[in-house]
Amino acid sequence: MKILILEDDFTLSKEIVTFFTSKFFECTPFYDGLMILKKYKPNDYDIIILDINVPGKNGIEVCKSIREIDKKTPIIMLTAFGEIEDKLSSFENGADDYLVKPFHFDELFARVTSLLRRKEIPQQIQEKIIIQDLEILEHEMKVFRSGEEIKLTPKEFKLLLILANANGIVVSKQFIAEKLWDYHIETNQNTIEVYINFLRKKIDKEHSVKLIHTKIGYGYYLKEAE
Repeated sequence: MKILILEDDFTLSKEIVTFFTSKFFECTPFYDGLMILKKYKPNDYDIIILDINVPGKNGIEVCKSIREIDKKTPIIMLTAFGEIEDKLSSFENGADDYLVKPFHFDELFARVTSLLRRKEIPQQIQEKIIIQDLEILEHEMKVFRSGEEIKLTPKEFKLLLILANANGIVVSKQFIAEKLWDYHIETNQNTIEVYINFLRKKIDKEHSVKLIHTKIGYGYYLKEAE
C-alpha cells in the first residue's frame, strides 16, 4: 500500500513515515503542497494524508485539485484543534475524514485502514436511481436534477446514496455517521447536520419541490413530493 503524506513539520513527517513503514506501507512525504500538484497522478497512491497549513498550496487547495482528477483515492486531512472552518472546508472540497492534532498514530492508522477497507469492498452498483426529477448515476458518480448536472463532493454523493437507498425511510444521524465514517465519533452527529445543509443547497435550493426532509428527533429521508 502506498501513502502520500503532506506535512511540513519535518519531525512529525518523519515520525509518520517511520510508523507506517513499520506497518509495511510505502510512504512518499511532501513538505510543499505545490510540489504535489506538479507530480500527482491518479492511481499513484492508495490513500492520501494532507496537513492543511503547509507552504505553496495548503492542504485544502491540494485536496480540491486532486478531486478534480481523482474522485476515488481516500483523503484524510490533519487539522488544528478547534478549527471547525478547516474541517467543514475539507469536507466541502472532497476530504473523506479529518484528524485533529495532536493525535495518536494508532488512531491515524485505524482511520487509514478503515478507509482502505471500505475502498476494497465490492459495492453493489445500481445503474440508475430516479426519485421524481432527481437522477443518480451511481457507477459514474453523477447526479442530475431536471436534467441539469449537480456537482457533489465524494462525501456528499455518499450521503445522497445513503438517503436514496433507504427508499423514503427515515435514516438516523447515527446510521449516517457509521456509513460515512465506519466508526463512531460524537462530533459527527453535528457534522451530519452540516452535510445535510450542503446537500439541500445543491439538490433542493433552486427547486420549489423539496426532496430532502427532516423528521425532527429521528433523522432524514429522501422522498418525492406526495
